[in-house]
Amino acid sequence: MPETIFNIVQSGFLLYLAALTGGYLALNIVSIFSLRQYFEERMGERFPGAFTGYEPQISIIVPAYNEAATVVNSIRSLLQLNYPEYEIIVVSDGSTDDTVDVLRQEFGLRPFPEAYGHDLLTQPVRATYHSSTYGNVRVIDKENGGKADSLNAGINLSVYPLFCCIDADSILAQDSLYRVVQPFLLEPRTIAAGGTVRVANGCFVEHGFLKTVGLPSNFLALLQTVEYLRAFLSGRQGWSPMNAMLIISGAFGLFRKEAVLKVGGYRTNTIGEDMELVVRLHHHYRLNGQPYRITYVPDPVCWTEVPEDVRTLRNQRIRWQRGLCDSLAGHFELCCHRKGGTVGWLAFPFMAIFEWVEPVFQMVGYIFLFGGLALGVLSLQVWIVYMLSIIGLGIMLSLSALLMEEMTFHLYQRPSEFWKLLCVSIVENFGYRQLNSYWKLIGLWRWLRGTKAEWGNMIRSASWQSSQIPPRNG
Repeated sequence: MPETIFNIVQSGFLLYLAALTGGYLALNIVSIFSLRQYFEERMGERFPGAFTGYEPQISIIVPAYNEAATVVNSIRSLLQLNYPEYEIIVVSDGSTDDTVDVLRQEFGLRPFPEAYGHDLLTQPVRATYHSSTYGNVRVIDKENGGKADSLNAGINLSVYPLFCCIDADSILAQDSLYRVVQPFLLEPRTIAAGGTVRVANGCFVEHGFLKTVGLPSNFLALLQTVEYLRAFLSGRQGWSPMNAMLIISGAFGLFRKEAVLKVGGYRTNTIGEDMELVVRLHHHYRLNGQPYRITYVPDPVCWTEVPEDVRTLRNQRIRWQRGLCDSLAGHFELCCHRKGGTVGWLAFPFMAIFEWVEPVFQMVGYIFLFGGLALGVLSLQVWIVYMLSIIGLGIMLSLSALLMEEMTFHLYQRPSEFWKLLCVSIVENFGYRQLNSYWKLIGLWRWLRGTKAEWGNMIRSASWQSSQIPPRNG
């Protein structure tokens, strides 16, 4: 009898992993064809090589909490963007370090009282500043309220029809705004678009400009490099043609301000405000029968620093899982709703089965596999077959993402970098993925218990940024 139970559970676990891998491989196939079509259109007349004069104005909102180490280079990179008209709004969310002082020194901030919108409720604003050296740079100093509250404060102060949210430790490629705004020009119904986020660790940034692309020397950051390739080139690129993408990274997303205000802005009672907003936009527009598009654009690139120590990475992944749980649970009405379309009938169930409850299936499956081997219920030969199948499916997903990177962008051009990524695509399946599932399980458990969630502090080395800051103009 115990042997029968073990066999049933193990077979179910393997079938679950096969279904999960099959689903992601199907997304990979869609991604390959859509990437090919995208680059063919980009090389043709669909994507003009120069500004047309019809590009909408953009407000870039940069929430910052204790970001003194990285915020100056990030703002300098934004000042170098190749785009006709945009403003930069930095929101210091009650920073306790020198974030505001550093900004004041480097950009010549001056207090500038102005009419401040109250479309969205936020924590009190202490002061607003304008840069005396750059006319399109403004800074908000406000009481601490979290990232979502900071974004809402930036939206209130913004004056342009589109807003772009990026993290204060991120660097945008010079043509990123031009690339990510294209869906709004080509399809007037577009309400949101997201670009690609890549790992900045190992790159070199000088004066806010990305000089060289490289791989991190830190092993944890190297593992995350492959993860990011898989998440963006496989996952989001696959869902985008179906108008079923459920998340735009908080590190780099462009939104129509009117649409976001219509659904009430960012919610401050969730830790995954980026995913929750996108799911809420789908929910609102789908169920109200209003045409819209939410798009992923693969070549606008945002470079961001990822954790290099286990504790910070663990906390990040627990938060991400809790954010996903919040976002899906808060909009479960969308799942299989008669008006849900591809979002409600494909993307939502997929995320619920293969992301929301995935850590439970993973952990139970591994417990039964190792328990069955230890108790002698499962023979060593069968156990090896199971483990090779599990690991092989994981390697297949990672290698397919790496293949898409090599076929399209090929940013890591040294042969040594390709072989390093190839090795990491294999090695990550021996422990790292399982560790991520365990962290997700903790996040799911804490969400179920209703434990208060906090963002905590991200330990930043900023080793990829030059410490040399050029003198201000004037």
